[in-house]
Amino acid sequence: MNLIGKANQQNTYDAIVIGSGISGGWAAKELTQKGLRTLVLERGRPVEHVKDYPTTMSSPWEMTHRGRYPLDVLEKSPTQAKVGYAFNEYSGQFFIRDTDHPYQQTKPFDWIRGYQVGGKSLSWARWTQRWAPFNFEDNLKDGHGVDWPIRYPDLAPWYSYVEKFAGISGNKDGLSTLPDGEFLPPFEMNCIEKSVRDAWKKEYADRHLIISRTANLSKAQPVHLALGRADCQSRNWCGRGCLYGAYFSSNSATLPAAAKTGKLTVRPFSVVHSIIYDEAKQRATGVRVIDTNTKEMTEYYARIIFVNAATLNSTLVLLNSTSNRFPNGLGNDSGALGHYLMDHNYRGRVAGVYEGKDLDDNYYYGRRPTGTYVPRFRNVLNDSQKDFVRGYAYACGGGRAGWERGHSVAGFGAEYKEALTHPGEWSFSMTAMGEMLPRYENHVKLNQANKDQWGMPTLDIDCSWGDNEDKMTADAIEQAKAMMEAAGIRITAAFDNHQAPGLAIHEMGTARMGLDPKTSVLNKWNQIHSVKNVFVTDGASMASSACQNPSLTYMALTARAADYAVRQLKAGKL
Repeated sequence: MNLIGKANQQNTYDAIVIGSGISGGWAAKELTQKGLRTLVLERGRPVEHVKDYPTTMSSPWEMTHRGRYPLDVLEKSPTQAKVGYAFNEYSGQFFIRDTDHPYQQTKPFDWIRGYQVGGKSLSWARWTQRWAPFNFEDNLKDGHGVDWPIRYPDLAPWYSYVEKFAGISGNKDGLSTLPDGEFLPPFEMNCIEKSVRDAWKKEYADRHLIISRTANLSKAQPVHLALGRADCQSRNWCGRGCLYGAYFSSNSATLPAAAKTGKLTVRPFSVVHSIIYDEAKQRATGVRVIDTNTKEMTEYYARIIFVNAATLNSTLVLLNSTSNRFPNGLGNDSGALGHYLMDHNYRGRVAGVYEGKDLDDNYYYGRRPTGTYVPRFRNVLNDSQKDFVRGYAYACGGGRAGWERGHSVAGFGAEYKEALTHPGEWSFSMTAMGEMLPRYENHVKLNQANKDQWGMPTLDIDCSWGDNEDKMTADAIEQAKAMMEAAGIRITAAFDNHQAPGLAIHEMGTARMGLDPKTSVLNKWNQIHSVKNVFVTDGASMASSACQNPSLTYMALTARAADYAVRQLKAGKL
């Protein structure tokens, strides 16, 4: 792909996409494949698939600090360091350094970021669940947030479309609370997970343990092989970058597909300052871009603009795009821009060990890159909770410790080493994944007094959990304890970790969709109500959060909006 954009000296394209992560990659693919010459602007460095995954095959003894970051690195990025499983010598190159990219926390909020071509699609957890029909209706029914302008049938065909291309492993479970999709063969549960699953089947009618639906190619199809992608090798080193292309990312899938059209230009090191609005034409005409290396500003022009810089940066760009018509940010007639910030509530954790002896002679093979999952069961159908609304799911996992537990088991000498050759206890854990309500007071705003090294205003983030999230967390912990005990598991830990919003890395909602321009920023096609040629299809567009991992919904919204945008463009309406 052309990384500099030499093909167009006039800086004019059919479409501009701001951001190259999960939704930006999809926008690039769809727009180029529909014939539009498209410029993708990425504020970070270029990352070339395979070539720029330096640790993808590295063993601990090949790393300077055996995979861990030294204290001086951790001290420069105290927020990113909270992602302990990924911010390390193996995959830390896909995260920013906090000291280079400041923001202000009016209330604690952990903003996790990856600035490079591919964005956080190189480090995401890859869990991909569809929303259920009731998720699009909850706002209307309980009065929290604005009514979604779309319903499940509007998005269902687009879920199918993106699932087939991305490659989602999973099982068709036939659950109304979690619609089935277009799945590759599922990975297999291990024996402790099967034991828990079977116990819950006997104990509960509405609580189902299923294999996670995950964007890893269990069996690559022709559409994947054509891009050089291959079957997952079950190494579970996905966060380092996968040279097999077995997990879905912009770099392995959507951007290469877009590049094949010959209509893609990717420009890294490009901080988008603002979107240019022409008051005479009543439309956006382009974007202003600051080169991160030279600090020079350049303007690029296009008929349509997709904003996919990830929720908070997309909002920053829109707020910074002021004019006489929009003194408070592009499309901000409603005053909703920057408000209703949400994240997912991952505070509740429960873990334990299996007390049965029937699994002592069992183990498992490989490092499966998936987990197990309990879909939402609270406040569904007749299971109404009076003290909180909405609900939660659980991310679950079971396993048996082997030799790698040596760092946590006391001992010395030959007897100690011999003991480590025998497996330890079977364990099982549950992490609650709760919905957060959209509340006006959870918001971001520009701080013009504190600017970054490129002269851009920084963000003040003011966000906190509410009473509903606190009550939901308490219920999730109590229910998990009861479920574990029903499966013969002795509880060893059950707690609310009280982590701040942000650390689930699912921020969304600050430029929400809605039916009424007076209370929302975007319409049912992800268009800005008052600027029809600007589309926002990342997490900022969300009117509620549900409790499912959100990336699949971003993909579907983006593909749907791109299809509409091109049809409108060809009809001369944009």
